[in-house]
Amino acid sequence: MAKHDAVDAVETSSVKDDNGLAADALHRGLKNRHIAMISIGGVIGVGLFLGTANALRTGGPLGMLLGYVVIGTLVFAVTTALGEMAAFLPLPGGHLTLAKRFVDPSLSFALGWNYFYSWAMVLPAELSAAMLLVHYWTTAVNDAVWIAIFLAVVVAINFMSSGVYGEFEFWFASIKVLAVITLIITGIVITAGGGPNHESIGFKYWSNPGPFVEYIGTGTWGQFLGFWAVLILATFSFIGTEIVAVAAGETKNPRKNVAKAISNVYIRICLFYILGVFVIGLLVASDDPDLNIGGSTAASSPFVIGIKRAGIKYLPDIINAAILTSAWSAANSDVYTASRALYSLAAAGNAPKIFMKRTRNGHPYVAVGASACFGLLAFMTTSSGAGKVFNWLSNLTSVSGLFSWLCISIIYLRFHYGMKKQGIDRSKLPYIAPLQPYASWYALVLTLLVIIFSNWTVFTEGRWDTPSFVTNYLPIPVFILLYFGHKFTQGTSVVPLDQLDFVSDVQEIEALEEDESEDKNQSKFQKVLDSLF
Repeated sequence: MAKHDAVDAVETSSVKDDNGLAADALHRGLKNRHIAMISIGGVIGVGLFLGTANALRTGGPLGMLLGYVVIGTLVFAVTTALGEMAAFLPLPGGHLTLAKRFVDPSLSFALGWNYFYSWAMVLPAELSAAMLLVHYWTTAVNDAVWIAIFLAVVVAINFMSSGVYGEFEFWFASIKVLAVITLIITGIVITAGGGPNHESIGFKYWSNPGPFVEYIGTGTWGQFLGFWAVLILATFSFIGTEIVAVAAGETKNPRKNVAKAISNVYIRICLFYILGVFVIGLLVASDDPDLNIGGSTAASSPFVIGIKRAGIKYLPDIINAAILTSAWSAANSDVYTASRALYSLAAAGNAPKIFMKRTRNGHPYVAVGASACFGLLAFMTTSSGAGKVFNWLSNLTSVSGLFSWLCISIIYLRFHYGMKKQGIDRSKLPYIAPLQPYASWYALVLTLLVIIFSNWTVFTEGRWDTPSFVTNYLPIPVFILLYFGHKFTQGTSVVPLDQLDFVSDVQEIEALEEDESEDKNQSKFQKVLDSLF
């Protein structure tokens, strides 16, 4: 990035590299059904299937539900705001590029490295969770073997084209979506007494041991603390909902397809997360001893516990396999998103140019390889408790993810008020986020509160834990140092509202609008899938 350059956009397609590609172009190989399923199921990972064990144990069924509802409203505000910007300007890097354009190059620098760090560090968390899931069946094989297998497959997929990645994620996401729907229906049937043991549970566990857990404190105060502790746990389940904006730079018909994917965000939040945790609260008691995720097996998944308690013999194995697929898929998305973040940093001059190296069809293979290397951290689980490592890494990525959401809210507010200042009609945009700008102000305040109080428990008497403190609060000084360090060394300034660039790249983006049905190389089966999604 050049010094004092506060307004310029990402290089346009008029500049070509040795392969004949635009200077910052990535191959647009993701189709409508790819982006639709990535947005709905691409981030359903172990946070929902496995991480909810800690949430239920800490907050109780109602405390957990309320925590997920609150974070769900935050995610809705952030995702729809980002969707409005990404549908208008579907550029490589998504909000990382938009930060430079609508706020400040220093924010783009800090956000870009924070985002890369977040996704690169969540990769070993997903791999260690996948290894935990294998423990459900056997512990005879060395953990390092499973981690190596999972990582090798993830790397292989990501070294292929974006279209191949999209195809794998389409099927991975389909399995996860089907698994969640099956679990919700099964859970409702079990609570109604439809299981083999014919025990009607209903709201039994809401009465005993109760809807809330008294966490650290006692009475109402202790119940509130339990609810608040759930917020950071719920955040990990939702991290990645902004992946659609990152993928927009590789999506065919980006304006149309990104807008369609974002418009379905409420389905992802309400159906898969809110309804899912509600059913979990009915299935399992908050004091169930199997919820201890610090143990050595994935039998602590609330869904698996509830199904086993109902006397269903084989379904837990099937569900555990689906959860394993989910963790594998989430790891696949981790490498994809981290590599695109690293590529975007290089394109903006904020990382070595070597990370911009691409194949002839526009695939950033160097950025992919560098991002995949972080998966090697998962081998720490061979000498430490996998549950502890998973908790450390999930805390680390949760707070980093919150910084991304905080910045997205800031970027959108600048985008919104910039359009207003320049007299641009929002009604002409491909997608219009609801409840704006109030929703972004709400997201900004709530995100700040959750970041500040994300690990308040370590400051209570007898609960100091150095690894937990570091993993929760390290992202705060790191982000501040990145932002001000870049600002002081590069001399950047915030772009005035009346100088925000709403023109560059628009012509090129509009030229990308085309009818996907004209793809004559599609098989009949692919055409059927495209029509369904």
